[in-house]
Amino acid sequence: MDSSGDEAAGAEIKRKPPAVAKAKAAGKGKAAGPKASASTKESSLLKQKSPAEFFAENKNIAGFDNPGKSLYTTMRELVENALDSAESISELPDIEITIEEITKSKFNTMIGLVDRERVDEALYDDFESEKAREKRLAKEARFQETQAKNAALGKKVKEAPAVRVKGRGEAAFFKVTCKDNGRGMPHDDIPNMLGRVLSGTKYGLRQTRGKFGLGAKMALIWSKMSTGLPIEIKSSMKGQNYVSFCRLDIDIHKNVPHVHLHEKRENKTHWHGAEIQVIIEGNWTTHRSKILHYMRQMAVITPYAQFLFRFLSDAADKNLTIKFARRTDVMPPVPLQTKHHPSAVDLLLIKRLITETTKQNLLQFLQHEFVNISKSHAERLIGEMGPDFSLKMAVKSLTSQQLVRIHQLFRQAKFDDPNGNCLSPAGEYNLRLGIIKELHPDMVATHASSPQVFEGHPFIVEAGISIGGKDVKHGLNIFRFANRIPLLFEQGADVITRTAVKRINWSSYKINQQQDKIGVFVSIVSTKIPFKGTGKEYIGDDITEISSAVKSALKQCCLQLKSKIVKKLQAQERQDRKRNLNRYIPDVARAIMETLVEIADESPPKRPRYDKEDEELLEKINSQEVTEITFKDCLTQHVEQVDYEMALDYTMQSGVSEEPREAIFLNSLEGSYKFVDFKSPVFMFRFIP
Repeated sequence: MDSSGDEAAGAEIKRKPPAVAKAKAAGKGKAAGPKASASTKESSLLKQKSPAEFFAENKNIAGFDNPGKSLYTTMRELVENALDSAESISELPDIEITIEEITKSKFNTMIGLVDRERVDEALYDDFESEKAREKRLAKEARFQETQAKNAALGKKVKEAPAVRVKGRGEAAFFKVTCKDNGRGMPHDDIPNMLGRVLSGTKYGLRQTRGKFGLGAKMALIWSKMSTGLPIEIKSSMKGQNYVSFCRLDIDIHKNVPHVHLHEKRENKTHWHGAEIQVIIEGNWTTHRSKILHYMRQMAVITPYAQFLFRFLSDAADKNLTIKFARRTDVMPPVPLQTKHHPSAVDLLLIKRLITETTKQNLLQFLQHEFVNISKSHAERLIGEMGPDFSLKMAVKSLTSQQLVRIHQLFRQAKFDDPNGNCLSPAGEYNLRLGIIKELHPDMVATHASSPQVFEGHPFIVEAGISIGGKDVKHGLNIFRFANRIPLLFEQGADVITRTAVKRINWSSYKINQQQDKIGVFVSIVSTKIPFKGTGKEYIGDDITEISSAVKSALKQCCLQLKSKIVKKLQAQERQDRKRNLNRYIPDVARAIMETLVEIADESPPKRPRYDKEDEELLEKINSQEVTEITFKDCLTQHVEQVDYEMALDYTMQSGVSEEPREAIFLNSLEGSYKFVDFKSPVFMFRFIP
């Protein structure tokens, strides 16, 4: 009886979790039970995070990996918002960016914190012990002794290496300010536009620089995390007699703005636009080059914009001011919102479109909510769906099974490709002008592809290749743009880089990939840029349509350059041949003169040996009417004539495929003028009376 009871108890212990079984076996099952259940209940509570909290914990997704990258991303987001704001009202962008370095003592004063001297030095990470200090000083003494010996022997003397003491160093703070002349923001919308993550005006199917409603909100989150200071906004819309001023931060856990001050101020200058100021932790030293490269590339792709960039510091030698001047007033068209292509939709999107549509029946829904579905095409599609569907059936009454059938048909049916009317590329003119303005190359070629499609989304590839230029390294210098945004990071895996490096045979176009200064510019615009990775810094090489379009555009540019390079080489050969001939003219003239003088000095023969013209020439030699200089002039004139005839013969043989033309770019006018524009497919001429 007892043994059977023990066996039952043993079986029961085996069925329990190990911790409970041990407790019960030890006679403590009743005491441990309530605690274990409470702990399990607490760990199983359902929790949720706000979008702001999620991005604060995963800030690398938005490009805030470290202080240096955070400074770069903050500046970038503010500049792109400013460009979008100005372009949305067709205003030539005029943008001022200022990054001001703030010392630790100045930052402490701003937040009301009193500076405190260190008391316990050994407590700090950069503390150097006495032993480490002696070791460092001994090493420096040995180095100085070695350099003194080298100097005495006349050898090269090296500079002393910089002393690096272990430690993370003090944090650096920066005030980033961006001012534009764009649309501005409605007074009541400012808190939500800048203090609520995933809220914005760029949602919808259109080409935009941003998509997710992060941008300045992420800069505000980083400011709250690194400095705790709020963001300040000034804004005024066209025609407003007041300027909206708002100081706010964000409640991370609730994803709502926390407004400190929101008021209207007098607009005495009739200014319109926005000015955003944020104070963050950053690192100018590590990302200085990236920030300046970004501004330079932005000036290339938007030559119609004017940028004034300033870096301010207490150290005067670190101050920097760069102005990227406007070079054209031709702006790309404002991108239009388009409808979804049937082949690019999924079940969730179809359900959402049905919820939001104002159309009553299925025929109207297909015809008006998607591109490239005409009335006759919609009727054919509905007929193909089966007997459960009809033209007049209520679209709101569609069942889940019927929606799946529509989705399957959309994936299998054939539709015309969408056109590129909804896209806003920079344009060949602007791309070429931007390259010339910033790089000053010896030659440049550009090409824009016709609209193409991937996964139902239209895209256009614009490419430019330059040879030579200012501040351009030897080899390939690749500049990548997506929806007119420069891409600076993760270049190696990008489709543009891989195509330029691996798929273009530069030597076949008379271009030396290693020695020539080659600038490769590729801009891709689309309603959906297929970025890889969370940072949106590169486009993958796995989409055949985009890869082929990039390769084709670059090849077209190479063909243009090859024609120019060949003509340049032929002209150089003619110049070399002409130079070589001219080099020998004095020797040839002297030899001819000496020969003729010898003939003229001979006694006259009994029988005439020369024609009448030869006799006259010899008489002129004797009378010095013809001299060595005469022969030099004749030979020089002959070389010029032959060079001209060869060039003319080459032109006649090669023919002219089109009328000769050369692009001429003039600086934009300052001030206001009365003018009349004369436009043609080849040129635009501005007449100023």
